[in-house]
Amino acid sequence: MIKVLVSCANGSGTSLMMKMTAEKSLKSLGFKEFDVHHCALSEGKSTAVNYDLVFCPLNFIDMFKEAMEKGVKVIGIKNVLSEPEFKQKLEESGHLEDLKNK
Repeated sequence: MIKVLVSCANGSGTSLMMKMTAEKSLKSLGFKEFDVHHCALSEGKSTAVNYDLVFCPLNFIDMFKEAMEKGVKVIGIKNVLSEPEFKQKLEESGHLEDLKNK
């Protein structure tokens, strides 16, 4: 099972919508077991190292440098409601197979 974090500025409305989009994207890419948590950037930045994958708005990706250095896959999203973008960015990341093998 992969652990996924979805993080936005306040951790309420947008991150909840991002969570639902991430779940749909993961299902359509063939993931069967995953847990998606959504939160504010302040919590996300400090807990990201506990996850396999992080989705966040593109303009906040630099906040997750520490997690990236520790091997967490961090993907910045421009349109946080776009299922095709979530899927495309995940496929382009080169981490799709690694994550499916967890």
